[in-house]
Amino acid sequence: MLGRAGSCQDNTTPAASAPLVWNAMWLYNVAVRSGKFELFRRWMVHNVPAGRRILLLIIGFSFGALMEGISGFGTPVAICSALLIGLGFEPLDAIVMTLIFNTTPVAFGALGVPITTLHGVTNLPTLALSAMVGRQLPIFSLLLPFYALVVYAGVRSLRTCWPAALVAGLSFALTQFAVSNFVGPELPDVLASLVSLLCVILFVQIWQPRDTAEYMAAFANASSSASGEGGTGQPTTERPTLGETLLAWLPWLLVSAVVIIWTFAGVAKIGQINVPWPNLHNAIYLTLYKKPYAAIYSFQPLGTGTAILLAMLLTAAVMIAAGARPVILWQALTDTWRQLRYAILTVMFIVGLAYLFNYSGISYTIGLAISSLGVVFPFFSVFLGWIACFLSGSDTSSNALFGNLQVVAAQQLKLSPILMAATNSSGAVMSKMISPQNLTTGASTIGLTGKEGLVVRRTFWHSIILACALGLIVMAQQYLVPGIIPQ
Repeated sequence: MLGRAGSCQDNTTPAASAPLVWNAMWLYNVAVRSGKFELFRRWMVHNVPAGRRILLLIIGFSFGALMEGISGFGTPVAICSALLIGLGFEPLDAIVMTLIFNTTPVAFGALGVPITTLHGVTNLPTLALSAMVGRQLPIFSLLLPFYALVVYAGVRSLRTCWPAALVAGLSFALTQFAVSNFVGPELPDVLASLVSLLCVILFVQIWQPRDTAEYMAAFANASSSASGEGGTGQPTTERPTLGETLLAWLPWLLVSAVVIIWTFAGVAKIGQINVPWPNLHNAIYLTLYKKPYAAIYSFQPLGTGTAILLAMLLTAAVMIAAGARPVILWQALTDTWRQLRYAILTVMFIVGLAYLFNYSGISYTIGLAISSLGVVFPFFSVFLGWIACFLSGSDTSSNALFGNLQVVAAQQLKLSPILMAATNSSGAVMSKMISPQNLTTGASTIGLTGKEGLVVRRTFWHSIILACALGLIVMAQQYLVPGIIPQ
Protein backbone atom coordinates (compact mmCIF):
# COMPACT_ATOMS: atom_id res chain seq x y z
CA MET A 1 0.00 0.00 0.00
CA LEU A 2 2.94 2.25 -0.73
CA GLY A 3 2.22 5.91 -1.42
CA ARG A 4 -1.32 6.20 -0.12
CA ALA A 5 -1.10 9.92 -0.85
CA GLY A 6 1.00 12.34 -2.81
CA SER A 7 1.44 13.72 -6.28
CA CYS A 8 1.13 11.39 -9.21
CA GLN A 9 4.23 12.67 -10.90
CA ASP A 10 7.55 13.74 -9.48
CA ASN A 11 9.80 16.29 -11.10
CA THR A 12 13.36 17.52 -10.95
CA THR A 13 12.80 21.08 -9.86
CA PRO A 14 15.23 20.91 -6.89
CA ALA A 15 17.98 19.59 -9.13
CA ALA A 16 17.18 22.19 -11.75
CA SER A 17 17.80 24.87 -9.13
CA ALA A 18 21.55 24.18 -9.24
CA PRO A 19 22.29 26.04 -12.52
CA LEU A 20 19.87 28.77 -11.48
CA VAL A 21 21.68 29.42 -8.18
CA TRP A 22 25.08 28.99 -9.84
CA ASN A 23 24.38 31.58 -12.53
CA ALA A 24 22.81 34.00 -10.05
CA MET A 25 25.94 33.81 -7.89
CA TRP A 26 28.14 34.15 -10.97
CA LEU A 27 26.24 37.34 -11.78
CA TYR A 28 26.84 38.63 -8.27
CA ASN A 29 30.55 37.84 -8.45
CA VAL A 30 30.86 39.62 -11.79
CA ALA A 31 29.46 42.71 -10.07
CA VAL A 32 31.98 42.31 -7.24
CA ARG A 33 34.99 41.63 -9.49
CA SER A 34 34.15 44.57 -11.75
CA GLY A 35 34.03 46.90 -8.75
CA LYS A 36 30.37 47.75 -9.34
CA PHE A 37 29.38 46.36 -5.97
CA GLU A 38 31.42 49.22 -4.50
CA LEU A 39 29.25 51.59 -6.53
CA PHE A 40 26.18 49.90 -5.10
CA ARG A 41 27.60 50.28 -1.60
CA ARG A 42 28.40 53.94 -2.18
CA TRP A 43 24.90 54.51 -3.52
CA MET A 44 23.49 53.04 -0.31
CA VAL A 45 25.77 55.21 1.81
CA HIS A 46 24.57 58.41 0.12
CA ASN A 47 20.90 57.63 -0.50
CA VAL A 48 19.61 55.86 2.60
CA PRO A 49 20.31 56.43 6.30
CA ALA A 50 23.39 54.46 7.28
CA GLY A 51 21.44 52.53 9.90
CA ARG A 52 21.45 48.75 10.11
CA ARG A 53 17.68 48.54 10.56
CA ILE A 54 16.93 50.53 7.40
CA LEU A 55 19.45 48.50 5.43
CA LEU A 56 17.81 45.31 6.68
CA LEU A 57 14.44 46.46 5.38
CA ILE A 58 15.84 47.51 2.01
CA ILE A 59 18.24 44.63 1.33
CA GLY A 60 16.93 41.78 3.48
CA PHE A 61 13.21 42.34 2.94
CA SER A 62 12.48 44.27 -0.28
CA PHE A 63 15.53 43.38 -2.39
CA GLY A 64 15.52 39.80 -1.09
CA ALA A 65 11.90 39.42 -2.18
CA LEU A 66 12.88 40.63 -5.65
CA MET A 67 15.58 37.96 -5.88
CA GLU A 68 13.06 35.35 -4.66
CA GLY A 69 10.50 36.45 -7.19
CA ILE A 70 12.99 36.20 -10.03
CA SER A 71 14.92 33.04 -9.24
CA GLY A 72 14.05 31.55 -5.85
CA PHE A 73 15.69 28.27 -4.76
CA GLY A 74 18.10 29.78 -2.22
CA THR A 75 19.41 32.59 -4.41
CA PRO A 76 18.09 35.40 -2.12
CA VAL A 77 19.84 33.90 0.89
CA ALA A 78 23.19 33.70 -0.89
CA ILE A 79 23.10 37.10 -2.58
CA CYS A 80 21.40 39.21 0.10
CA SER A 81 23.48 37.90 2.99
CA ALA A 82 26.58 38.65 0.91
CA LEU A 83 25.31 42.15 0.20
CA LEU A 84 24.60 42.78 3.88
CA ILE A 85 28.10 41.67 4.84
CA GLY A 86 29.50 44.10 2.28
CA LEU A 87 27.43 46.78 4.01
CA GLY A 88 28.98 46.03 7.38
CA PHE A 89 26.87 43.26 8.96
CA GLU A 90 28.31 40.33 10.86
CA PRO A 91 28.06 37.16 8.71
CA LEU A 92 25.91 35.24 11.21
CA ASP A 93 23.49 38.14 11.63
CA ALA A 94 23.34 38.64 7.87
CA ILE A 95 22.36 35.07 7.03
CA VAL A 96 19.93 34.68 9.95
CA MET A 97 18.01 37.84 9.09
CA THR A 98 18.01 37.03 5.38
CA LEU A 99 16.58 33.59 6.13
CA ILE A 100 13.82 35.06 8.32
CA PHE A 101 12.89 37.52 5.60
CA ASN A 102 12.94 34.77 2.96
CA THR A 103 9.51 33.45 3.92
CA THR A 104 6.49 35.41 2.69
CA PRO A 105 7.75 35.83 -0.90
CA VAL A 106 8.55 32.12 -1.37
CA ALA A 107 5.11 30.85 -2.46
CA PHE A 108 5.23 33.18 -5.47
CA GLY A 109 8.96 32.72 -6.04
CA ALA A 110 10.60 31.97 -9.38
CA LEU A 111 7.74 33.77 -11.14
CA GLY A 112 4.98 31.70 -9.58
CA VAL A 113 6.38 28.21 -10.21
CA PRO A 114 5.16 26.83 -6.82
CA ILE A 115 1.56 27.84 -7.56
CA THR A 116 1.56 26.58 -11.13
CA THR A 117 3.01 23.29 -9.86
CA LEU A 118 0.25 23.12 -7.24
CA HIS A 119 -2.31 23.60 -10.01
CA GLY A 120 -0.67 20.83 -12.00
CA VAL A 121 -0.95 18.23 -9.24
CA THR A 122 -4.40 19.21 -7.93
CA ASN A 123 -6.21 20.43 -11.08
CA LEU A 124 -7.61 23.31 -9.02
CA PRO A 125 -7.87 26.72 -10.74
CA THR A 126 -4.54 28.55 -10.75
CA LEU A 127 -6.07 31.96 -10.00
CA ALA A 128 -8.09 30.55 -7.08
CA LEU A 129 -4.96 29.01 -5.57
CA SER A 130 -3.03 32.22 -6.13
CA ALA A 131 -5.81 34.26 -4.54
CA MET A 132 -6.03 31.98 -1.49
CA VAL A 133 -2.29 32.12 -0.86
CA GLY A 134 -2.65 35.87 -1.41
CA ARG A 135 -5.13 35.97 1.46
CA GLN A 136 -2.71 34.30 3.86
CA LEU A 137 0.84 35.45 3.23
CA PRO A 138 0.19 39.23 2.96
CA ILE A 139 -0.70 39.12 6.67
CA PHE A 140 2.84 37.94 7.37
CA SER A 141 4.28 40.33 4.77
CA LEU A 142 2.79 43.20 6.76
CA LEU A 143 4.06 41.95 10.12
CA LEU A 144 7.40 40.44 9.13
CA PRO A 145 9.42 43.71 9.06
CA PHE A 146 8.27 44.43 12.64
CA TYR A 147 9.02 40.87 13.76
CA ALA A 148 12.46 40.83 12.14
CA LEU A 149 13.49 44.17 13.64
CA VAL A 150 12.54 42.92 17.10
CA VAL A 151 14.58 39.76 16.53
CA TYR A 152 17.57 41.77 15.34
CA ALA A 153 17.63 44.76 17.70
CA GLY A 154 14.96 44.25 20.35
CA VAL A 155 11.58 45.80 21.09
CA ARG A 156 13.08 49.12 22.14
CA SER A 157 14.54 49.70 18.70
CA LEU A 158 11.14 49.14 17.08
CA ARG A 159 9.70 52.11 18.97
CA THR A 160 11.76 54.46 16.85
CA CYS A 161 11.85 52.52 13.56
CA TRP A 162 8.26 51.30 13.24
CA PRO A 163 7.28 53.87 10.56
CA ALA A 164 9.86 52.43 8.14
CA ALA A 165 8.75 48.89 8.99
CA LEU A 166 5.15 49.91 8.32
CA VAL A 167 6.00 51.43 4.93
CA ALA A 168 7.99 48.35 3.91
CA GLY A 169 5.42 45.81 5.09
CA LEU A 170 2.24 47.62 4.09
CA SER A 171 3.39 48.51 0.57
CA PHE A 172 4.55 44.93 -0.01
CA ALA A 173 1.46 43.30 1.49
CA LEU A 174 -1.05 45.43 -0.43
CA THR A 175 0.71 44.86 -3.75
CA GLN A 176 1.16 41.14 -3.08
CA PHE A 177 -2.53 40.81 -2.24
CA ALA A 178 -3.74 42.78 -5.25
CA VAL A 179 -1.54 41.06 -7.83
CA SER A 180 -2.08 37.53 -6.49
CA ASN A 181 -5.86 37.99 -6.36
CA PHE A 182 -6.50 39.86 -9.59
CA VAL A 183 -3.57 39.10 -11.91
CA GLY A 184 -2.08 35.69 -11.09
CA PRO A 185 0.87 33.99 -9.41
CA GLU A 186 3.69 35.09 -11.73
CA LEU A 187 4.33 38.67 -10.58
CA PRO A 188 3.20 39.21 -6.95
CA ASP A 189 6.78 39.06 -5.61
CA VAL A 190 8.44 41.02 -8.40
CA LEU A 191 5.95 43.89 -8.33
CA ALA A 192 5.50 43.90 -4.55
CA SER A 193 9.24 43.99 -3.95
CA LEU A 194 9.79 46.79 -6.44
CA VAL A 195 6.96 48.83 -4.90
CA SER A 196 8.25 48.18 -1.39
CA LEU A 197 11.84 48.97 -2.38
CA LEU A 198 10.81 52.25 -3.98
CA CYS A 199 8.52 53.24 -1.11
CA VAL A 200 11.14 52.62 1.60
CA ILE A 201 13.91 54.43 -0.28
CA LEU A 202 11.67 57.43 -0.92
CA PHE A 203 10.33 57.43 2.64
CA VAL A 204 13.76 57.53 4.28
CA GLN A 205 14.61 60.60 2.21
CA ILE A 206 12.14 62.58 4.33
CA TRP A 207 12.19 60.58 7.57
CA GLN A 208 14.86 58.92 9.67
CA PRO A 209 14.80 57.20 13.07
CA ARG A 210 15.90 59.62 15.77
CA ASP A 211 18.34 57.01 17.12
CA THR A 212 20.07 56.20 13.81
CA ALA A 213 23.47 56.88 15.38
CA GLU A 214 22.91 54.08 17.91
CA TYR A 215 22.38 51.56 15.10
CA MET A 216 24.87 53.03 12.64
CA ALA A 217 26.24 50.60 10.08
CA ALA A 218 30.01 50.23 9.96
CA PHE A 219 30.36 49.84 6.22
CA ALA A 220 32.86 47.20 5.19
CA ASN A 221 35.67 48.04 2.81
CA ALA A 222 35.04 47.22 -0.81
CA SER A 223 37.99 44.86 -0.70
CA SER A 224 36.34 42.81 2.04
CA SER A 225 33.08 42.17 0.25
CA ALA A 226 31.35 38.86 0.59
CA SER A 227 33.28 37.02 -2.04
CA GLY A 228 36.44 37.92 -0.20
CA GLU A 229 38.27 38.97 -3.34
CA GLY A 230 38.30 41.31 -6.20
CA GLY A 231 37.28 44.57 -4.57
CA THR A 232 38.74 47.87 -5.55
CA GLY A 233 40.84 47.92 -2.39
CA GLN A 234 40.54 51.71 -1.93
CA PRO A 235 36.97 52.56 -0.95
CA THR A 236 35.73 56.06 -1.64
CA THR A 237 32.93 58.09 -0.10
CA GLU A 238 32.15 60.16 -3.19
CA ARG A 239 28.53 60.22 -4.25
CA PRO A 240 28.03 58.07 -7.37
CA THR A 241 27.17 59.91 -10.56
CA LEU A 242 24.05 59.04 -12.54
CA GLY A 243 26.08 56.79 -14.81
CA GLU A 244 27.69 55.03 -11.87
CA THR A 245 24.29 54.56 -10.26
CA LEU A 246 22.98 52.87 -13.39
CA LEU A 247 26.01 50.56 -13.42
CA ALA A 248 25.51 49.77 -9.71
CA TRP A 249 21.90 48.68 -10.24
CA LEU A 250 22.40 47.23 -13.72
CA PRO A 251 22.93 43.55 -12.76
CA TRP A 252 19.70 43.37 -10.76
CA LEU A 253 17.56 45.41 -13.16
CA LEU A 254 18.89 43.44 -16.12
CA VAL A 255 18.28 40.03 -14.58
CA SER A 256 14.75 41.13 -13.58
CA ALA A 257 13.93 42.22 -17.12
CA VAL A 258 15.46 39.15 -18.79
CA VAL A 259 13.74 36.62 -16.52
CA ILE A 260 10.33 38.31 -16.80
CA ILE A 261 10.54 38.43 -20.60
CA TRP A 262 11.90 34.88 -20.71
CA THR A 263 9.02 33.56 -18.62
CA PHE A 264 6.15 35.29 -20.37
CA ALA A 265 7.57 34.45 -23.80
CA GLY A 266 7.61 30.77 -22.81
CA VAL A 267 11.25 30.36 -23.78
CA ALA A 268 11.92 27.78 -21.05
CA LYS A 269 9.72 25.18 -22.74
CA ILE A 270 11.47 25.44 -26.09
CA GLY A 271 13.41 22.23 -26.68
CA GLN A 272 12.10 20.59 -23.48
CA ILE A 273 12.62 16.83 -23.39
CA ASN A 274 10.69 14.62 -20.96
CA VAL A 275 12.62 11.47 -20.11
CA PRO A 276 10.83 8.60 -18.30
CA TRP A 277 13.33 7.44 -15.68
CA PRO A 278 14.42 3.81 -16.32
CA ASN A 279 13.26 1.20 -13.78
CA LEU A 280 11.35 3.83 -11.76
CA HIS A 281 8.78 5.41 -14.06
CA ASN A 282 5.35 3.86 -13.34
CA ALA A 283 7.04 1.16 -11.25
CA ILE A 284 5.28 2.17 -8.02
CA TYR A 285 1.50 2.00 -7.69
CA LEU A 286 -0.41 4.64 -5.74
CA THR A 287 -3.41 2.79 -4.36
CA LEU A 288 -5.32 5.92 -3.33
CA TYR A 289 -5.28 7.35 -6.86
CA LYS A 290 -5.44 3.95 -8.58
CA LYS A 291 -2.62 4.81 -10.93
CA PRO A 292 1.14 4.28 -11.16
CA TYR A 293 3.58 6.92 -9.90
CA ALA A 294 5.31 8.62 -12.80
CA ALA A 295 9.01 9.52 -12.62
CA ILE A 296 9.81 11.88 -15.47
CA TYR A 297 12.94 13.97 -15.83
CA SER A 298 12.15 17.22 -17.67
CA PHE A 299 15.27 18.50 -19.40
CA GLN A 300 14.99 22.20 -20.25
CA PRO A 301 18.08 23.51 -22.06
CA LEU A 302 16.52 26.99 -22.02
CA GLY A 303 15.20 26.97 -18.47
CA THR A 304 15.28 29.91 -16.06
CA GLY A 305 18.90 29.18 -15.21
CA THR A 306 19.79 29.86 -18.84
CA ALA A 307 17.96 33.19 -18.64
CA ILE A 308 20.09 34.21 -15.66
CA LEU A 309 23.20 33.04 -17.52
CA LEU A 310 22.23 35.36 -20.38
CA ALA A 311 21.73 38.24 -17.93
CA MET A 312 25.14 37.52 -16.43
CA LEU A 313 26.83 37.56 -19.86
CA LEU A 314 25.07 40.81 -20.81
CA THR A 315 26.11 42.35 -17.48
CA ALA A 316 29.72 41.24 -18.00
CA ALA A 317 29.70 42.70 -21.52
CA VAL A 318 28.50 46.07 -20.21
CA MET A 319 31.06 46.04 -17.39
CA ILE A 320 33.88 45.24 -19.80
CA ALA A 321 32.68 47.97 -22.16
CA ALA A 322 32.73 50.35 -19.14
CA GLY A 323 36.41 49.59 -18.51
CA ALA A 324 36.56 46.31 -16.56
CA ARG A 325 39.06 43.67 -17.67
CA PRO A 326 37.67 40.64 -19.54
CA VAL A 327 39.42 38.36 -17.03
CA ILE A 328 36.72 39.25 -14.44
CA LEU A 329 34.45 36.69 -16.10
CA TRP A 330 36.89 33.86 -15.29
CA GLN A 331 37.70 35.27 -11.85
CA ALA A 332 33.99 35.48 -10.99
CA LEU A 333 33.52 31.90 -12.17
CA THR A 334 36.37 30.77 -9.91
CA ASP A 335 34.85 32.65 -6.96
CA THR A 336 31.50 30.95 -7.62
CA TRP A 337 33.11 27.51 -7.62
CA ARG A 338 34.84 28.19 -4.32
CA GLN A 339 31.60 29.40 -2.75
CA LEU A 340 29.23 26.72 -4.03
CA ARG A 341 31.22 23.51 -4.54
CA TYR A 342 30.27 22.06 -1.17
CA ALA A 343 26.75 23.45 -1.35
CA ILE A 344 26.21 21.68 -4.68
CA LEU A 345 27.35 18.37 -3.19
CA THR A 346 25.07 18.84 -0.19
CA VAL A 347 22.10 19.72 -2.39
CA MET A 348 22.68 16.55 -4.41
CA PHE A 349 22.48 14.44 -1.25
CA ILE A 350 19.46 16.35 0.08
CA VAL A 351 17.57 15.96 -3.20
CA GLY A 352 18.47 12.27 -3.25
CA LEU A 353 17.17 11.90 0.30
CA ALA A 354 13.93 13.67 -0.65
CA TYR A 355 13.38 11.28 -3.57
CA LEU A 356 14.16 8.31 -1.32
CA PHE A 357 11.60 9.51 1.23
CA ASN A 358 9.14 10.03 -1.59
CA TYR A 359 9.40 6.76 -3.51
CA SER A 360 9.87 4.58 -0.41
CA GLY A 361 6.57 5.83 0.99
CA ILE A 362 8.02 7.48 4.12
CA SER A 363 6.81 10.97 3.20
CA TYR A 364 3.35 9.71 2.28
CA THR A 365 3.04 7.77 5.53
CA ILE A 366 3.78 10.95 7.48
CA GLY A 367 1.29 12.86 5.37
CA LEU A 368 -1.43 10.24 5.75
CA ALA A 369 -0.97 10.19 9.52
CA ILE A 370 -1.41 13.95 9.76
CA SER A 371 -4.44 13.89 7.45
CA SER A 372 -6.29 11.67 9.93
CA LEU A 373 -6.42 14.37 12.60
CA GLY A 374 -10.00 15.37 11.82
CA VAL A 375 -11.31 18.78 12.80
CA VAL A 376 -7.86 20.15 13.68
CA PHE A 377 -6.41 19.12 10.31
CA PRO A 378 -6.38 22.74 8.99
CA PHE A 379 -3.87 23.64 11.71
CA PHE A 380 -1.58 20.69 11.05
CA SER A 381 -1.92 20.92 7.26
CA VAL A 382 0.57 23.76 7.58
CA PHE A 383 3.16 21.28 8.80
CA LEU A 384 2.72 18.98 5.82
CA GLY A 385 4.12 21.74 3.62
CA TRP A 386 6.63 22.60 6.36
CA ILE A 387 8.04 19.05 6.41
CA ALA A 388 8.26 18.70 2.63
CA CYS A 389 9.99 22.06 2.17
CA PHE A 390 12.42 21.28 4.97
CA LEU A 391 13.42 18.08 3.19
CA SER A 392 13.77 19.52 -0.31
CA GLY A 393 14.38 23.24 0.27
CA SER A 394 11.68 24.00 -2.28
CA ASP A 395 8.07 25.18 -2.01
CA THR A 396 7.61 23.80 -5.51
CA SER A 397 8.67 20.32 -4.43
CA SER A 398 6.48 20.59 -1.34
CA ASN A 399 3.46 21.25 -3.53
CA ALA A 400 4.36 18.40 -5.86
CA LEU A 401 4.75 16.07 -2.90
CA PHE A 402 1.76 16.89 -0.69
CA GLY A 403 -0.49 19.19 -2.73
CA ASN A 404 -2.83 16.43 -3.82
CA LEU A 405 -2.81 14.86 -0.36
CA GLN A 406 -4.19 18.13 1.02
CA VAL A 407 -7.03 18.03 -1.50
CA VAL A 408 -7.90 14.39 -0.79
CA ALA A 409 -7.85 14.99 2.98
CA ALA A 410 -10.02 18.09 2.55
CA GLN A 411 -12.58 16.13 0.56
CA GLN A 412 -12.66 13.37 3.16
CA LEU A 413 -13.08 15.86 6.01
CA LYS A 414 -15.51 18.17 4.12
CA LEU A 415 -13.04 21.06 4.18
CA SER A 416 -12.18 23.50 1.39
CA PRO A 417 -9.79 21.85 -1.09
CA ILE A 418 -8.59 25.26 -2.30
CA LEU A 419 -7.80 26.39 1.24
CA MET A 420 -5.96 23.20 2.14
CA ALA A 421 -3.95 23.11 -1.10
CA ALA A 422 -2.99 26.77 -0.71
CA THR A 423 -2.07 26.14 2.93
CA ASN A 424 0.42 23.51 1.81
CA SER A 425 2.27 26.19 -0.16
CA SER A 426 1.98 28.83 2.56
CA GLY A 427 3.11 26.36 5.22
CA ALA A 428 6.13 25.36 3.17
CA VAL A 429 7.56 28.86 3.22
CA MET A 430 7.91 28.78 7.00
CA SER A 431 10.57 26.05 6.87
CA LYS A 432 12.74 27.66 4.18
CA MET A 433 14.80 29.26 6.94
CA ILE A 434 15.86 25.86 8.32
CA SER A 435 16.11 23.86 5.10
CA PRO A 436 19.59 22.30 4.74
CA GLN A 437 19.68 23.24 1.04
CA ASN A 438 19.22 26.96 1.73
CA LEU A 439 21.46 26.93 4.79
CA THR A 440 24.31 25.27 2.92
CA THR A 441 24.04 27.56 -0.08
CA GLY A 442 24.03 30.70 2.05
CA ALA A 443 26.68 29.56 4.53
CA SER A 444 29.15 28.48 1.88
CA THR A 445 28.73 31.76 0.03
CA ILE A 446 29.68 33.93 3.00
CA GLY A 447 32.35 31.73 4.57
CA LEU A 448 30.29 30.01 7.29
CA THR A 449 30.71 26.47 5.97
CA GLY A 450 30.50 24.04 8.88
CA LYS A 451 28.58 26.50 11.06
CA GLU A 452 25.11 25.73 9.74
CA GLY A 453 24.16 24.43 13.18
CA LEU A 454 24.61 27.91 14.65
CA VAL A 455 22.24 29.29 12.03
CA VAL A 456 19.61 26.61 12.69
CA ARG A 457 19.71 27.30 16.43
CA ARG A 458 18.87 30.93 15.73
CA THR A 459 16.13 30.29 13.15
CA PHE A 460 14.38 27.08 14.23
CA TRP A 461 11.99 28.55 16.78
CA HIS A 462 11.12 31.44 14.49
CA SER A 463 10.11 28.84 11.90
CA ILE A 464 7.88 27.07 14.43
CA ILE A 465 6.32 30.31 15.70
CA LEU A 466 5.43 31.52 12.21
CA ALA A 467 4.07 28.10 11.20
CA CYS A 468 1.84 27.94 14.29
CA ALA A 469 0.57 31.47 13.62
CA LEU A 470 -0.32 30.44 10.08
CA GLY A 471 -2.10 27.35 11.45
CA LEU A 472 -4.34 29.55 13.60
CA ILE A 473 -5.10 31.78 10.62
CA VAL A 474 -6.06 28.76 8.51
CA MET A 475 -8.35 27.46 11.26
CA ALA A 476 -10.07 30.85 11.35
CA GLN A 477 -10.41 30.96 7.58
CA GLN A 478 -11.98 27.50 7.47
CA TYR A 479 -14.35 27.72 10.43
CA LEU A 480 -14.91 31.41 11.22
CA VAL A 481 -14.74 33.27 7.89
CA PRO A 482 -15.23 30.64 5.14
CA GLY A 483 -16.48 33.38 2.83
CA ILE A 484 -12.87 34.50 2.39
CA ILE A 485 -12.09 31.32 0.45
CA PRO A 486 -12.29 31.81 -3.35
CA GLN A 487 -14.49 29.41 -5.28
